[in-house]
Amino acid sequence: MTADRGATTAEAAVLAAPARSPFRKRFTGTRLAPDALDRQSRITSLALQTLGPDAAIVFLNEHVAALDGRPLDLAIASGAGYEAVKSELATRTRHPNTASAPPLAHP
Repeated sequence: MTADRGATTAEAAVLAAPARSPFRKRFTGTRLAPDALDRQSRITSLALQTLGPDAAIVFLNEHVAALDGRPLDLAIASGAGYEAVKSELATRTRHPNTASAPPLAHP
């Protein structure tokens, strides 16, 4: 509306404001650093290729005694954590029935 049609200054400001979707909330959390995002992406891809989708999700998100932590958190936290998780994935590939690794599902 324009001032000649009787809109107040406040109404004109509201009408001039860009439209926002009522369904989209602004992200207020902490974003990962680019290197942490890179490690997250690489370890997730490696786990998916190595274990398959279901086993990869379980592996990355559950506490692994051999790593003393959650693999995804460890890989994101540091390069050393990424290498430890990568090594554990290699161990699970070579020895799928070891005590530190649950058996892999076969398609």
